[in-house]
Amino acid sequence: MVYRDHAAEYRGMELHGRSVRQDVRELGELLGDAVERHASSAAFEAVEDARTAAIDYRRGETASREALQRIVESNDEDVNASVARAFTTYFELVNLAEERERVRSLREGEDAGTLADGLPAAVETLADQGASADDVADVLDAVRVVPTFTAHPTEARRKTVKATLVRVTDLLEELDQHRLTEREQANKLARLGALVESVWTTKQVRDRRPEPFDEARNVHWYLANVIFDQVPEMYDRLEDTLAEQYDDPPAVPEILDFRSWAGSDRDGNPYVTPEVTSKTLERQRQIAVEKYRETLDDVSGVLSQDASRMDLESVEASLNRDAERVPSLVAETRERYPDEPLRQKVLVMWRRLGRITDVRPGGYDDAGEFLADIDVVEDSLRANGADRIADEYLDPLERQVRTFRFHLASLDLRDHQEMHTDTLEEVLEREGVDYAGMDEDERVEFLTEAMLQADPVLELADTEGLSEEATRVCSRFDALADWHDEYGEAAIDTYCISMTERPSHVLEVLFFADQAGVVDLPEHCGLDVVPLLETESALGNARETMETLFDNEAYGAAVEARGNVQEVMLGYSDSNKENGFLAANWALNEAQRKLAAITDDLGVELRLFHGRGGSISRGGGPMNEALLALPPETVTGEVKFTQQGESIADTYGNPYIAERNLEQMLNAQIRARYDAVDRGERDAASDRGDAIDSDWIEAMETMAPAARKAYRDLLDTEGFVSYFEQATPITVIEELNMGSRPASRSAERSVEDLRAIPWVFSWTQSRCVVPGWFGLGTGIEAYLEAGGDVETLREMYEAWPFFRTTIDNASMALARTEMEVAAEYAALAEPDLRERIFPTIEAEYDRASDVVLDVLESEELVGRDWLAESLERRNPYVDPLNALQVSLLRQTHRTDEAERTLRLTVKGIAAGMKNTG
Repeated sequence: MVYRDHAAEYRGMELHGRSVRQDVRELGELLGDAVERHASSAAFEAVEDARTAAIDYRRGETASREALQRIVESNDEDVNASVARAFTTYFELVNLAEERERVRSLREGEDAGTLADGLPAAVETLADQGASADDVADVLDAVRVVPTFTAHPTEARRKTVKATLVRVTDLLEELDQHRLTEREQANKLARLGALVESVWTTKQVRDRRPEPFDEARNVHWYLANVIFDQVPEMYDRLEDTLAEQYDDPPAVPEILDFRSWAGSDRDGNPYVTPEVTSKTLERQRQIAVEKYRETLDDVSGVLSQDASRMDLESVEASLNRDAERVPSLVAETRERYPDEPLRQKVLVMWRRLGRITDVRPGGYDDAGEFLADIDVVEDSLRANGADRIADEYLDPLERQVRTFRFHLASLDLRDHQEMHTDTLEEVLEREGVDYAGMDEDERVEFLTEAMLQADPVLELADTEGLSEEATRVCSRFDALADWHDEYGEAAIDTYCISMTERPSHVLEVLFFADQAGVVDLPEHCGLDVVPLLETESALGNARETMETLFDNEAYGAAVEARGNVQEVMLGYSDSNKENGFLAANWALNEAQRKLAAITDDLGVELRLFHGRGGSISRGGGPMNEALLALPPETVTGEVKFTQQGESIADTYGNPYIAERNLEQMLNAQIRARYDAVDRGERDAASDRGDAIDSDWIEAMETMAPAARKAYRDLLDTEGFVSYFEQATPITVIEELNMGSRPASRSAERSVEDLRAIPWVFSWTQSRCVVPGWFGLGTGIEAYLEAGGDVETLREMYEAWPFFRTTIDNASMALARTEMEVAAEYAALAEPDLRERIFPTIEAEYDRASDVVLDVLESEELVGRDWLAESLERRNPYVDPLNALQVSLLRQTHRTDEAERTLRLTVKGIAAGMKNTG
């Protein structure tokens, strides 16, 4: 608990000494100084000319962008390289200034008690609605929020640049929050100038692609350096608020967990091998153990209590038990700290942690053993009246161990269903089984019988003569048993199957796990098998697929062994790419309701795993709003979702913002779960479709098909793929060293084959965010033409979280679209392609903008002041990068220097838009 006895003494003091305008201005001036010193005078002048021309255009002082285009086209190559570098660096710095402003707002709101959507607000809302302490306890017991980090390569910054920018962030905080003398301030500004100069003189673009283990290390950084310390702070805040609201506050269970795909997601990435996964698991354990040892070092410093002044019999008894296991270790600590049993115990714990990974005996077998020792120390302190020491030093450690255990974040394995099917065909052919010739029913029957019999069918370690892909699949499952033995089942206990279409796709993975010894039905199943539904057919057939699985003897036993919980993942990215924005959102909403109904019918608890990307087009947007917009019948309490690319950096790069985002997510889930409980659905979800106005359902069922048809007509237009290649920088993006995974699933060029990330990334670069709104205007117009009215749409927006979130997200995507800039990219395409396709895009943008503004009853697409201000600040500086990128794309033969500059414009526009894919 946080003691606030003296908090009032500090109220009224100024929390901050700077503003975002001051930060932007000073960082811009420091960057200008660096450009002037390190670039040619011609480059410096070109940067200023481009900046001025862009600002004049945005202010309406010039009628077109021609002046800006002339500037970049008349520059020498080396000058344009400096222009690209200058504006890219500017956005890196502006992003930090805006992040700092967000922290100011959070701190001031917390100090004034006006922060909405946090954990205190969630508890206060429940209390105001009449929830008793027991009601709150029931809600908290059900809630678990699980962010899952992926390695998808949508962060364009180099690690070296990112490290320097972290130091800039720290300096901005010191300048803002500390009371400095004039000399101290001057020294920090001088250091800030040096760091800006370092960013300017550092290469911005990677020379090589990161390897999968590099991507895992990136995720580890956020877990170890930010999230690890924020978790106990968050629990502390929740416990304090509960104590303020209730005389007998409920205990707070673990409501937060973290998982990762980095180092274990094999889908489309041949470089994620079992060796990479082993290295990832080992490093995660090392990080967790070292973090606990660092904490124990700190704890030891305050546990110098004399045994003669306190009753420490329980600690002495625990040390005696330790002595039976590792006598020399205990004897040494007793000699080092005589008459200080608490410190002796902590040192023994510290040393036992160090023995987990080596050959010496005495290491902890699991996190449960370590927690038991923490309890011994904490209980002893409380028994002797030292509650403050226990609260400040032991409680946070216990929360961290319960959250991160010895594996930091549990890993999910993932691969494409074709890999499993093809591998089975190969390995079973060696056993004389024609799996390839079986139909679906025969495959289900074969796999079921094989899992229920005692003897294995395959020897996974025998990969001689198998193809490279089949060898990898067999080796992965063979290694899974070893990973469970070494790191514990919870360290890697989930397997996601991409592009799941049929029940056999799920049973194949369960079969492989059975052959590996990870599954032993009906008693034991060491793996959650998770179908990933992402195509129109998969979402449409979800009920039939899951019914077949739940009725299957083997799979039913597996689900029961896993606590009667079924996790299902929904793919937002590929669904959007296949169906378009509005139709995809509606299909996903309906699929969730169907899944909730079937799991409820069969008495199985549903855990939805939302495969959301960073962009609106891939299911992104404010996470707390997204959670509140989920169909009510799906709110069982547990929810899991991906966080990836630049959204990880934006969400978890700063401790204040990380804690705020975690609190908002928990706020949403707690409120949503209480709403379900309050409706009489404490134990099981039931179909609440009747709670949604039937007119609204009918409206969506009119809009979604029309929107999908408009979108599919666009994609099916003759020459569309060629247009996409010519009017966006997709070919450049595919060559960027942004991640270890290839940009396409195969060498073929088609929209279906292209991954969702480069698809969205390319449109975003060209300032034409087609995946974020195309089809919406046509869909709404179809509803209005069929007799619908805009008043109903406004009612839907006000009262239905799903529709409100859909419109708000589309509004943001439309606001980030600049059709005049997009027209310059369209002009790169062959004239017949351009005339065939771009007018359709332009017309749909106008339709979508008009209908959204009508629904919002607004004259502006951007309804959030902070976003409007950010766009106003950014647009004049993105413009030169877009103009330069178009100029370079127009060149048919680019030099190496021009290629480097082109890649840098991609990075700069990504930083300016604060979004890639």
